[in-house]
Formats: sequence, structure tokens, C-alpha cells
Amino acid sequence: MRIRSFHIAAGLLVGLLVVGSALADESPSQAPYGSGNANKSHGVIGISLHVGAEHVGDPAVLYVGMVHPQGPAHQAGLRHGDEIVSVDGLAVTGKSYEQVIQMIRGEAGTVVKLGVRGENGLRELSVTRVAGDKLPKGPGGSHGSPGR
Repeated sequence: MRIRSFHIAAGLLVGLLVVGSALADESPSQAPYGSGNANKSHGVIGISLHVGAEHVGDPAVLYVGMVHPQGPAHQAGLRHGDEIVSVDGLAVTGKSYEQVIQMIRGEAGTVVKLGVRGENGLRELSVTRVAGDKLPKGPGGSHGSPGR
């Protein structure tokens, strides 16, 4: 799957706006990716999502923006640019960014099934959630580069 630079730019902008506004409204215990004093039992899979669309007014699509290189999503085969099409068998079409994030997150140690569309076509991946504090932080443990 080839992502145009417009998709990346639009996705980054919308993703930053959504995450920034969500972070402003959340307490530190609700911050994404288990940063800070996040609830240790709230499982994450080590990705960030970006919203993109072919044209203004088209339905939004959720793309994987970054994958933590040591996270369970990377180990399961999720890659930068993959489109999330379903979570646990439920289509994400028509759902908000926040709704999809809540669908993906869950109890650490439990499995979430992601339907993804990427370079290898449509596939389903099973990803075991981990506590947010289990993912290394900092330059050596960041989300990695967008390249494959």
C-alpha cells in the first residue's frame, strides 16, 4: 500500500490535534502509551494512529503512524502505514479516533485482534496488550522510524 505525502501530512496534523486536545482534557493517569503515572493495568500495544483521507470530505481512515520497536504490535507484524479496518471483528468505519483507541486498549495480558490492510493485503493480527510502563521510553526506546 502506498501512502501519499498528503495522507501523511493530513494524518499527522489531525493526529496531533486529536491527541493534543485529548491530553489537555485527561488526567495523567489516562495519558496514552502508559506514559507518566499511567494506570499499570491498562494495556497498550505500542502504536500511534493517524487519521487520513484521500480528499477533504472523504471518510477518514486510521493508519498506523508509528510502531514501538519493542512493543507487542511490532512483534505481531503491524507496520507503519497499515490501515486499521477492524478491532475484535468490529469495523472501525464511522467510529471516532477516541472510540477506536478505547477498543484497542484493554487489560494488560489480554489479546486484541486487529484487521489491517497493508502491502500484503488484508490480514488479521492478534496482539497481546502490555502495561504501558513495560515499553521503554526515550531515544533508544521511542516509537521508531516510519520506515519498514
